[in-house]
Amino acid sequence: MAQKRSRADAQTRMMRLDQIAAQLKGEDPCTVEDLAKTHGVSRRTIARDLEIMRAQGMPIEAERGRGGGVRMDVNWGVGRLNLSYAESVDLLISLAVAEQMNSPLFLAKMGSIRRQLIASFSKEKRRAVEGIKKRILIAEQASLPVQTSMGEPKPRVVQTLHQAFLNQKLVEIAYVREDGAKSKRTIAPHYLLLCSPVWYVLAWDHLRDAPRTFRCDRIQSATEGFERFSLQDAKVFEPAVEHYNVL
Repeated sequence: MAQKRSRADAQTRMMRLDQIAAQLKGEDPCTVEDLAKTHGVSRRTIARDLEIMRAQGMPIEAERGRGGGVRMDVNWGVGRLNLSYAESVDLLISLAVAEQMNSPLFLAKMGSIRRQLIASFSKEKRRAVEGIKKRILIAEQASLPVQTSMGEPKPRVVQTLHQAFLNQKLVEIAYVREDGAKSKRTIAPHYLLLCSPVWYVLAWDHLRDAPRTFRCDRIQSATEGFERFSLQDAKVFEPAVEHYNVL
């Protein structure tokens, strides 16, 4: 019982620290007494909270004198973000794409952001997460005819593909080819291929028992299965991407 109470108290304090950080970054002046009244705790508790925040590296300044306030640099941090699992996976893949493109514009703080994001995943997921960058391929820009024919990928399809890609799970898809022919496939999404602005899934196609590329905007629906697949050697997929001129 005491352990549960202790855990609840710690969570309450963490929430309060986030709220205090947001208040201190606001434009309105704030005092310890104001914070104590807002959060329903004593001035001593707020003082301890501020010490904890300083120990975490937050640049909190106190103004001297009667009624002096406390403040924090408005440009410091953004506080704790509450991302869903799906949002975290999407963000992780976006960061991996930016890293693969080797653009100095994107790489300034990319490593630090990626490390913090990876740390938020469970230990069981981290190995897969850390290897995701190697499974994203960047090719030359898509031709004008391909860009002209491109549609908008369905958000739910993209989210399902991202999660199956990370989890190494088979996916059931409904696909429409360039000639309009429709088919249902079971695929193992090994790689993601970007020929800007067109995305492809480089997968093992169980219908053909061979590697194939599928344009994401032509996938009408996708359902993640329960069966896992093992990553095959990248050389197996070279014939499927040889005409994309991967960089």
